[in-house]
Amino acid sequence: MALNMPPQTPQRPTPGAFIKTPAPGRQGLFRPASTQQPQPAQLQAPPSETPLERAAHTINGMLKKDASYPSLETYIGQGYSGDYDITSSPAWTPFQKLRTYPLPDIILQQIDSMNMSLNMGLFAEINHAWITIDNQLYLWDYTHPNPEIVGYEEQPNPISCVKLVKPRAKVFVDNISYVLVVATTTDVFLIAVECQRGPEGVHSVTLYRTGLSVSVRGIQVGSIEGSAKTGRIFFADGRDSEDVYELNYQQEDKWFSSRCSKTNHIRKPIGLPTLPFYATPAHHHVLQVAVDDTRNLLYTLSSNGTIRVFYMRTPGTLDCVITTTLGMLHTMAGHHIQRAPIIEKMKLVRIDPITATEAEQMSLMVTTSTGCRLFLSTTSGGWMSDSTSAPSSMQLRHIRFPPSDGRAPPQAPGSQLQQYQNGSTVDTNSKALVHTESGYRFAPGSFFCFVREDSTQARNVLFASVPHSGALGQRQDRLKYDETGQVLQLIGNMQDVGQVTDPFSATKRPLGFGNELAVQFDKPLCEIAIMTHQGIETVRRRRLVDLFAAVIKYGGGAEGLEGDVRKIVKQYGLAETASTALAVACGQGSDVGPDSRVSKVTDPEVLEFARKVFLELGGKAHLNETATLEDLSVENVRPSQRHDGIAMYIARLVRSVWDTPVIKETKIVTGLVLTSTHDIAKLQEIQRALVQLQDFMDTNKSFIDGLAGPEALGRVTSRQDEVELQGENRALSSLVQMINNIIEGIAFVLVLFDERLEDILLLLPEESRQKVRRLTFQGLFSVKEGKDLAKDLVKAIVNRNIAKGSNVETVAEALRRKCGSFCSSDDVVVFKAQENLKKATDVGANAERGRVLLNDSLRLFEQVAQSLSFENLSTAVERYIELEFYAGAIRLALKAAQELDRGNKALSWIKDGRPIPDARQEAYTQRTQCYGLIFRVIEAVDRAFNNQGVAQEGVLSQISKRKYEAYEQINNSDDEVFQNYLYDWYLTKGWADRLLEINSAFVVDFLRRSLETDIAHADLLWRYYAHYNDYLSAAEVQHQLAQSAFELRLEKRIEYLSRAKANASTRMTGFSESGVRNRQSRQELLRNIGDLLDIANIQDDILQKMKSDVRLQGDRREQVIHKLDGAILPLDDLFHSFADQAGYYDICLLIYHSADYRNLSEIHATWTNVVEQTHQQALQNSHTAPWEMVAFTVEHIGRRVNLNENVFPVNIILQILLQYDIREYVHDAALARSSTRLLCPNVHWPINVFVNLNAPFELIVATLEAVWYAQEAPFVGRERRLVVKWIIYTVERWHDVSRRTGAPFGSIDNAIGLADCLRVVLGSGELARDSEDGVQWLERGRVVSEAVESAAR
Repeated sequence: MALNMPPQTPQRPTPGAFIKTPAPGRQGLFRPASTQQPQPAQLQAPPSETPLERAAHTINGMLKKDASYPSLETYIGQGYSGDYDITSSPAWTPFQKLRTYPLPDIILQQIDSMNMSLNMGLFAEINHAWITIDNQLYLWDYTHPNPEIVGYEEQPNPISCVKLVKPRAKVFVDNISYVLVVATTTDVFLIAVECQRGPEGVHSVTLYRTGLSVSVRGIQVGSIEGSAKTGRIFFADGRDSEDVYELNYQQEDKWFSSRCSKTNHIRKPIGLPTLPFYATPAHHHVLQVAVDDTRNLLYTLSSNGTIRVFYMRTPGTLDCVITTTLGMLHTMAGHHIQRAPIIEKMKLVRIDPITATEAEQMSLMVTTSTGCRLFLSTTSGGWMSDSTSAPSSMQLRHIRFPPSDGRAPPQAPGSQLQQYQNGSTVDTNSKALVHTESGYRFAPGSFFCFVREDSTQARNVLFASVPHSGALGQRQDRLKYDETGQVLQLIGNMQDVGQVTDPFSATKRPLGFGNELAVQFDKPLCEIAIMTHQGIETVRRRRLVDLFAAVIKYGGGAEGLEGDVRKIVKQYGLAETASTALAVACGQGSDVGPDSRVSKVTDPEVLEFARKVFLELGGKAHLNETATLEDLSVENVRPSQRHDGIAMYIARLVRSVWDTPVIKETKIVTGLVLTSTHDIAKLQEIQRALVQLQDFMDTNKSFIDGLAGPEALGRVTSRQDEVELQGENRALSSLVQMINNIIEGIAFVLVLFDERLEDILLLLPEESRQKVRRLTFQGLFSVKEGKDLAKDLVKAIVNRNIAKGSNVETVAEALRRKCGSFCSSDDVVVFKAQENLKKATDVGANAERGRVLLNDSLRLFEQVAQSLSFENLSTAVERYIELEFYAGAIRLALKAAQELDRGNKALSWIKDGRPIPDARQEAYTQRTQCYGLIFRVIEAVDRAFNNQGVAQEGVLSQISKRKYEAYEQINNSDDEVFQNYLYDWYLTKGWADRLLEINSAFVVDFLRRSLETDIAHADLLWRYYAHYNDYLSAAEVQHQLAQSAFELRLEKRIEYLSRAKANASTRMTGFSESGVRNRQSRQELLRNIGDLLDIANIQDDILQKMKSDVRLQGDRREQVIHKLDGAILPLDDLFHSFADQAGYYDICLLIYHSADYRNLSEIHATWTNVVEQTHQQALQNSHTAPWEMVAFTVEHIGRRVNLNENVFPVNIILQILLQYDIREYVHDAALARSSTRLLCPNVHWPINVFVNLNAPFELIVATLEAVWYAQEAPFVGRERRLVVKWIIYTVERWHDVSRRTGAPFGSIDNAIGLADCLRVVLGSGELARDSEDGVQWLERGRVVSEAVESAAR
């Protein structure tokens, strides 16, 4: 079939349905605890959505679109209207007659046998009808072919009015569902009603006497109404007044109130008694009372057309707040339209409240005797008012005229206010409904108008109309109040009308309230019962899917089926048409059969035609406005209307459960129990519909672009077509996956409620229990966390069955068949492994059979390690520990960790320095959870080993063997991430020595990785190297530690350098590659270590001096000491910032040496300062021999610098010391008495300094000889004899030292030179022969001269 459809204007994109469509973010996993503010509409779905997230986003968009259906006040505005689409074709009528139920024979017999007052009516909410015959009341189930008649005949007075109302809370027992209010000419009685309900509704009632009654003598009760919310009962005088009474009732009498009483809420003035000669005044009375619980309002309609509005401010008050007369309505109507005869001649016949959930201000619809409908709105004056505040004014908002009677052309009013400027001209003088007797309105706008066309006929004509859902839903920018209507002939005069089904509401707010399309698959068909004096007729509201099926089944207009389809597309749009055709093709259409029962339309030709409409009118995907030909992407593809139709159908199937919790708590006598939020039958109904949809999609996927597979790509002609097809495929595949998920999700819920849910939840952690309680169906169907929770519940179900001894394979396999995505084949393996583990526990771990079962369970767990949850893993490891299967527990945990990170992302993250944030960190975290289980195994095996007691010598105990097996698994593991994590754990436990016992390259890599960040690791690394005799590597680590940025004191750094020097000096034997490396690098490392150690020692010298330096005080002292007692500083900093500034000249010389500084003048000056400074310090310290301090300082520096000729020039330093000796000291006690210089008995102390340092004697003698010949101050005069003594003493020491080596004076040349020098010096006569000292030195000179001469020969 090819439908010749005109090109359609692309429909407005559905908000939130597609990837690039602005829409609120998708709902969370759990139901929010409180009402949330709507999300900004401009947020876009992230491009990285998973298929399920994309499908959920689309469904949410469809639900949002349905919830945005125009509210009543948006299309019924100021003005008037009268546009109707009246059809006579049975396929297009909005209502359809169901069946007619005749009055029971026994009732007819009773009527025929009596000639008394008679009233009848309906209690449609309980499928019962009633009739009063004088003082008798009878009820029966009108749907039953042979109903039981329930009668009330216990009072003698004629019954004037009957009403079924909801009782006040806590007055009657819980079994009492309703109260039957029976008004007679003298009393009003309350009768309790208990309903016995079956699958198809109420099937029988039982009446109970309550003893509650109140006298109404003098009042002709004509109307009774009850408040379902509060249980209050109101009645009005239907004969003599416009008074409104309230019937008060309570459980028992109280001090100031009886059990039952009445209150007149209209205070009447006291009237004069009627006198015979005065005419009796005419009284108006109340025709109807109506209650609106949503606004706390009560309305009355009087016989003179006056409407009064009462406000129920408190549970016991009723205040009249508004009175609107018929004249006022005429005046207000004149502002809307002039010269409308049917308005001028109207009477008011009925009022119908419009609830606050349907409209904010429009609160009342009035039906007139001419068939007009007046829509009235009530408003409150206060700025803080809302829909529940007391109204203060009432206005006529809209006039709805009856359809044209076709008798004369419509009149054009001279001055009018009309809302719809583009609408057709309204017939304001139509007499089509001019003899209206009553009218009823049922939400969301169904209007039933009962008209008596001919007074001679004993039956009414019913005009029924409803708002046109398609017109309102499609043209939201240019709304027009369009209605579809039909005329039905009744079998008699209307007596009462009632709604059998629950009141309609698509939402709980005005926006979206009237969307009948949204609930056509979700709620029961709207059914209305009409009682006439011949019986009860029932009609049902046709859904669009029923209308579509009827059009196909019965044929439509003159243009045939294709014309009918075009008409539906025009009225409802392509997406809605596709959704409807899909629903009909899946068997959702229904019709009234020959037996007057509603049944599904399953005619093959109907289903086939609907299938073709869906396939051929689905449209195609296209690029949206933001796409460019240069940047084609599936993200910019707008899916087809067919896709929208599928999504719309799915959304409407699941709308009632989508955002609701799966579980609810129900209070019973024994406490709280967990039950399903929705009836199981409802969930099964949704599941069946989705299974049918799934079968349809699977059967027809080859005909659907986007699901046809690779062969569809052969039909593309351009890159744009290819991208559009890819986008369609992505969108449709997401929906197909969502359909499967919902089917399996509902199957899981059904399985869940087959178990005792309270016991299952006890097997879950507390946090998971709370999440399960808050889990919504959307979360279960489309969010990963929801599916994970469901899997936890499945495992809990299986574990519970295992504990009960059930066959786990049978249970698991049944779960897998019903909801495979929640219980996969891997889950079955896990359950089998758990069963083996439980059997092993029962058999015993030490039994051979027990060990076999343990190994079998380990094998099964390893098979599914990739999908093994941490909870199952943890449980298995704990059970293995209890059974002392330590090696198996470690092996399983290692396997699970490896499967979690098969790409080894964790290791690369570690080697990259553990950057944060980083996606690889999650893999590391998951693996470490498994390693934590291994640590528990290690602790358990160590604890068991330590507690085993004394073992028999030479016999390996069982626990020792198991410990060996466990540590063998650990040490042989090639999992580097595990080894690193294990080493960290060892260190945190204080088990660093365990690392020294592990001969593995992993240890070195682990420690080297944190060498620069962890001092403990670095310290352990050099110990590890030294433990395995790799001394050069140990020295390198120690060298790095000495230079590191760690918070180390200088003393510790010097210690590291000293150890490094010792390790680097240790020679390695052999000719291995490492030996070659050692030989090549040792010398360089030693040199670097030595240089750094020298600098560190210098810094330490400065530090010690600073600590004892009294010049440094306060904060500056702390800063200086802190800086010095830390990292090794550069020589420049040590010299300029510390040594030079502080005047530490001896340390300056050491710095010169380390820096290889060769400025001789600076060095000379520094040495002079050293000698002078040392001398002054000795004097300050009251030292008796300052020269000793000077000698010690010079010797100390000489040793530190190894007599380096640049820093320790012997000739210069010797002269400085000799000059210092002459300047500061005398060596003769006699001279000391008359001199300011100090007495120094040791005349040769300057020479001893250099002799002790092993300075070359040649250089010492040469320096003394130069001093002798130079004859410069201070070596002149008497001081020259000191030079002679120093030369003699130096030669003596040289002789003593060189004699031990076997080469006197080093060589003959040296001896010859010395001989010449001594002859000159001794022959100079400087030594006085008249003193004993002089004689002694001359003798010493002669002796040493002979020795020199002897050596020279």
